[in-house]
Amino acid sequence: MDTPRLVASDIDGTLLDPYEQLTVRTLSAITRVRAAGAPFVLVSGRPPRWIPPVAEAAGLDGYAVCANGAIVYDIGTGEIVTSHGLDPLLLADVTHALEKVLPGIQVATERAVSGQIPGREAFATEAGYSNPWGDVENNTKPRAEVLGHPATKLLVRHQGMTSAEMALAAVELLGESVDVTYSTNRGLIEIAAPGVTKASGLAEVAALAGVEADRVVAFGDMPNDIEMLRWAGLGVAMSNAHDDVKAAADEVAGSNADDGVAEVLERWF
Repeated sequence: MDTPRLVASDIDGTLLDPYEQLTVRTLSAITRVRAAGAPFVLVSGRPPRWIPPVAEAAGLDGYAVCANGAIVYDIGTGEIVTSHGLDPLLLADVTHALEKVLPGIQVATERAVSGQIPGREAFATEAGYSNPWGDVENNTKPRAEVLGHPATKLLVRHQGMTSAEMALAAVELLGESVDVTYSTNRGLIEIAAPGVTKASGLAEVAALAGVEADRVVAFGDMPNDIEMLRWAGLGVAMSNAHDDVKAAADEVAGSNADDGVAEVLERWF
């Protein structure tokens, strides 16, 4: 492709190395992208409150796409620009339906709150919920309270299954009533409003920047990146990516341990 006018990257397993650090080479590539006048957009399953440490390390202060596309977040102001959520009735219906095919699940919800306080207003978990990334933010509430407010993401956990197994059952049951994906294979699926994906969130940011899809290069490694890689003019999977992501990508770069993002960006920047 011609020199990209916008670069989009997943964070974990893609932009960050296996030690969850930003390497000198990758930081240098990000800096050159920005110096050339192209926005560098973080596109993640992470909630907004988990974006600032990465943005600060990368020197970014523009928009980020969070919660798998449900939120467009302004890093500089700390404000949520747009959000797309699930209403309490849909949250309850989906949870009730999933319990029939995935008995033993526990659920949590992410909510769109600007200036978020970790583990309080933004994140609610029912008793027994265990986050694959650690439980320090768990904010235990009765299930009715967890599901009783609009949410940008419903997280469904089953410690006896893989995420792929859960997603297969959930998609078969729920169809297109919601969007089902996963960013780890450790027994966690992530559910958003129908049509909400990283692609839809990135399209919002690209529109704000006045950039067409065919001038966007995007990087990712897990199934929640697939729609984004298909949407972008050049979709790049990391060599450490899930096989389904590699199949959906236009090309496969080096791994996140080998500066795969920088390797590709150095063609132009």
